[in-house]
Parts: sequence; C-alpha cells; structure tokens
Amino acid sequence: MKRELKGTYISVEPFHLFRYLDEQMFRYNNRKDDEGEPLNDGQRFDIAVRLIVGKRLTWDVLTGKENPPASVN
Repeated sequence: MKRELKGTYISVEPFHLFRYLDEQMFRYNNRKDDEGEPLNDGQRFDIAVRLIVGKRLTWDVLTGKENPPASVN
C-alpha cells in the first residue's frame, strides 16, 4: 500500500483513502485463481465487471444529493 500511495497515486485525500484501500484489498484477494495460478489485470477487470452487473449508480447518489440504496448482498 505504501508503494502505491507514493508511486502510483501522487496526491491522496484522506477523505478518499478508504477507496484506495478497497482497491488494494480487491487486488490482493483476487491475486490467484481457484487453481492457484496468478491473475493478470485483465482477468481481475473481468471479475470486477461481473460484480457490478445489475447495480445502478445514479448521478444524485454519486454527487451526494441522495442517500445510496441499501446493499442487496
């Protein structure tokens, strides 16, 4: 994480730090497939896209004008 904050992300606002941490957790948790083989960025992207199918983000929720709906997990 320290390498990412100092190298990839030049300026990090403390308010958004949880988002950077979520990204790193996703990468770490999805570093290998079921057979133990390493995943590349394209395969991780495919996993991320499959996780957002059926979810909708409206402009009002994005800009904070409306509260986000309860998570349906």
